Amino acid sequence: MTLIDGRAIAAAITAEVTETAAKLRESGTAPTLAVLVPTDDDATAWYVRSIERAAKKVGVDCRVVQLEKPTGADVTRELDKLSADPSVHGIICQTPLPEGVTLDDVGAHIDPRKDVDGANPVSLGRLTAGLPTYAPATAAAVLEILKREQVALSGAQVAVVGRSTIVGKPAALLLLGEHATVTVCHSRTKDLAAVTKTADVLVVAVGRAHFIGADHVKPGAVVIDVGTNPTPEGGLAGDVDQAAVEEIAGSITPVPGGVGPVTTSLLLQHTVTAAQS
Repeated sequence: MTLIDGRAIAAAITAEVTETAAKLRESGTAPTLAVLVPTDDDATAWYVRSIERAAKKVGVDCRVVQLEKPTGADVTRELDKLSADPSVHGIICQTPLPEGVTLDDVGAHIDPRKDVDGANPVSLGRLTAGLPTYAPATAAAVLEILKREQVALSGAQVAVVGRSTIVGKPAALLLLGEHATVTVCHSRTKDLAAVTKTADVLVVAVGRAHFIGADHVKPGAVVIDVGTNPTPEGGLAGDVDQAAVEEIAGSITPVPGGVGPVTTSLLLQHTVTAAQS
């Protein structure tokens, strides 16, 4: 089995983004990503700091907007302001959101031209229609990894486990765009293993540690593990039981070090692309 090195893929993307960002700065444009943080959640704070560090390395300005105990109206008001600000090229809204508020509620207040993490329903609609848009960065990372690993997708059988609008659905749409035959599985799928075991490529995004075991994987399959589940020891565990499937799968993304770094690099790539338009 081969471990897919997400950090190496992210480094290659980062090099490309750094070069483009430098050219933009030379022409007088400072690519800028605004990160709206409506929570004091520790995990969110850690992730935002990682985005700030990554942005600084590639020459993207990162503007963190911290809101203290906001209402849903506070969040949408700030997103409207950032959308109208010509100096901001990319916008992402962190979660968790205030009680009773969903990302679907506030995502519509992000200008689709700046929606670098695909939170606006318009972005998902354009993705469905095959029109130019920014897909959610994690879903885009799934496809980017497969492409950079030169996995043949046209005509391949792909199973996506998870149907969220953040990962599962957009990942399925991206894979359909590559002419794969895609089955989307979820909590009500009967005999999940019978479906996933036919897949040449298995994408898992359910948010349950070690949910996928040896019985779910086709010999030689490429397994993309999107899960990032906290462990009691303070680490991260994937949705796939890597130890159980490593003698069956052909290749797999580790957790950590797989999809995560690629996601961050693509957020910055999307921001730089938005700054060019």
